[in-house]
Amino acid sequence: MDLIKNDFIEFIKQRKSTRSFIYQKIDKETILNILEGARWAPSGNNSQPWRVCIVIHPTVKRMLSELSKYGGIIEDAYVNLVIFLDLERGYDRVKDIQAIGAFMENLLLGIHAQEDIGGAWIGEILDRKEEVNEIFKLPINKFELMGIIAIGHIDEAREKVHAKERERRPLDEFVEWY
Repeated sequence: MDLIKNDFIEFIKQRKSTRSFIYQKIDKETILNILEGARWAPSGNNSQPWRVCIVIHPTVKRMLSELSKYGGIIEDAYVNLVIFLDLERGYDRVKDIQAIGAFMENLLLGIHAQEDIGGAWIGEILDRKEEVNEIFKLPINKFELMGIIAIGHIDEAREKVHAKERERRPLDEFVEWY
């Protein structure tokens, strides 16, 4: 059992954001499989307050890309999952946002589990959330943008050029025992 636990920790540590993609189709079954894993994220009262718009169409990707300084990532990705908080399903703002974070992390882990596919969580677009809602004709009083997960086949050559050494703060910097 310890081997499985250690393998899981290593799996998590190897997950990283991918920002360079090769335009290559990702089949619907793979996308649905990633979403299937994500929907098991915890949520208060099992409210599951997420709404996902799956964007593959180039025109819609272009519209989204124009609202973000990371537009190139959005356009290069084969698919973008636009994640909204469904305000009518939620019951407690903090718990609902925590649930969305867990949902989005499950998406990223599900993407990481796929061969040759990577993803990036784009949060900067939140500055333009009303305009994103307009694209999908979603009322802002019912759906609040939480971010975009861009997914695509990894362009290994471009990723290596931009690769940086990954660091994490040591545990003793932020953990206290009582």
